[in-house]
Order: sequence, then C-alpha cells, then structure tokens
Amino acid sequence: MLEICAVSKSYRTGANEVTALRDVDLTVGSGELVAIMGPSGCGKSTLLHVMGALDTPTSGDVVLEGRRLGDLSDTERTTIRRDDVGFVFQFFNLVPVLTVAENIALPAVVGRMPAKQRAERLAEVLDLVGLAGLADRMPNQLSGGQQQRVAIGRALFNRPSLLLADEPTGNLDHAAGREILDLFCSLHASGQTVVIVTHDPGVAAAAQRVVFLHDGRVVADVQPRSARSLLRRLTSLQPA
Repeated sequence: MLEICAVSKSYRTGANEVTALRDVDLTVGSGELVAIMGPSGCGKSTLLHVMGALDTPTSGDVVLEGRRLGDLSDTERTTIRRDDVGFVFQFFNLVPVLTVAENIALPAVVGRMPAKQRAERLAEVLDLVGLAGLADRMPNQLSGGQQQRVAIGRALFNRPSLLLADEPTGNLDHAAGREILDLFCSLHASGQTVVIVTHDPGVAAAAQRVVFLHDGRVVADVQPRSARSLLRRLTSLQPA
C-alpha cells in the first residue's frame, strides 16, 4: 500500500534549517492499522503529511499503491489527496456554515460527483459514522465526538485507500475518544488501511503495529504488547 524510502524533510526558518525527518524507511500494508508515536516535535505530523502528499520530502521516495509521488505533477498529487487519501485532524476542520451533510459531502462537490451518486454515498457515510439522524445540524450544535465523526465521514466519502489521522482523539474527553477509537477499529475491521498519529497508549494498543519516532528517525516498529515499556523510555527523552 505505502512505502516510505529513505525520506528526509528539512525546513528553513529564517537563517536556520530544521530537520523534521531523517532517512525514514517505513512500509504500511493494505488493510493494516498502524499507530505512530513519539515525543512532541519528533516528526510525527510531518511524516503523516508526507505520506498523504500534503508535503514533499527533501529527499527520498514516497510510493503509494505503486505510484511514486515525487514523479507526479501538482494536479496529479491534488487528485490523490482528493480521491485516494482521507485526512482526519485533531481540531476537526469543519466548515462552520455548512450542515453535517454538507460537510461530509464536500469532497463530492469539489470532485463534481453526480447528484444522485452523491446522495446515495452520503446516506451510506452518515450511517457508517453514526450520524444518520443529525444530517441537518450545524457543527456548533454537535459535541466534540460528533464533530469528529463528521470529519471522519468527510475523509471517507470518496472511499480512500488510505486513511490518515493526526491525534484524532486528542481534543476529546475519554468517553468520546473511546467511541472514535471504536469507529477506527470498525473501519479497520472492514478492510480500511489506517495510520494514526497519537500520544495515547490506549489508541496505540488497538493498532497492529506501533512505530516510534525520535528526533525524526524511526527507532522502533513493534507490536502493541511491546510498546508500553518503550513508550515510557522514549517519552522521557527531550525532543530535538
């Protein structure tokens, strides 16, 4: 599904150069649920953005379903972000003047999906994320957990092969976070490939693999049962 090959990413901030990723190698198989963990500032979000063609590496290759993203035009990368990758973020990023249904169906409007097909898919997604009775609500009428369900529905609308989530439970209380995690697990059980960046060991415990980053490097790629002691050691380190 996804291959990250010797990827590095550097940014310039004024006269300084900051290296966010250093020679990262990582593969994600079709249908896997992978968690990415590590201290704040270690490169987790940057790695997720590179995976989903939101950002380009300074060096190295990202290969998604056999397509080398670095070889594609800006238009082709935009199409991949719209059709092949779904994004879920910590702070929902909903359009406040649109209803639940309109927010979820936004990718169809951008992609000019026919109205009948859009309506059919919208009904499927509303049911999938548990919002069938809330289609006409506005975002400010929803709980945090419900808003995140809208965001997940929007990410799923075009049936992406890869679903990327950056701290999807980080802005929620424990109960709402557990419900969102259960939804991700249900999606994974149906065959969806999911990569989640998280600080929460409970979220990581639901994954098949836990990838640890530190100072922009992959320092471990383990099963959840091996992750707890490693997490305690790594989170005691100061990020570079």
